[in-house]
Amino acid sequence: MLTIELLQSLGANTKDGLGRCLNNETMYLKFVNMALEDANFERLSRAIAADDRHDAFEAAHALKGVLGNLSLTPLYETASEMTELLRTQKDADYSAYLEKLLAKRDELKNA
Repeated sequence: MLTIELLQSLGANTKDGLGRCLNNETMYLKFVNMALEDANFERLSRAIAADDRHDAFEAAHALKGVLGNLSLTPLYETASEMTELLRTQKDADYSAYLEKLLAKRDELKNA
């Protein structure tokens, strides 16, 4: 079960995230759990597999916003890197970024 302490130990800036949720821990944890189930993770996976950089950008950008607002730093940083690479359509191994992002998400989901 996710707790504030666990999120902090995994690198999340819970002070900022809680602040955006009026310091309501229950609300914050609910939003974190919802974010970890965001459909854009699957959308991003499909787009990367299909080499659809436009759709991958849209999904990564949406995730970047959600993860940033919740201050889920380990996920946000990877989503942010992906977003900027995809914005420029730069050739990169996006699957490596995706694997890192999904591994961090799964670490939180399975905590």
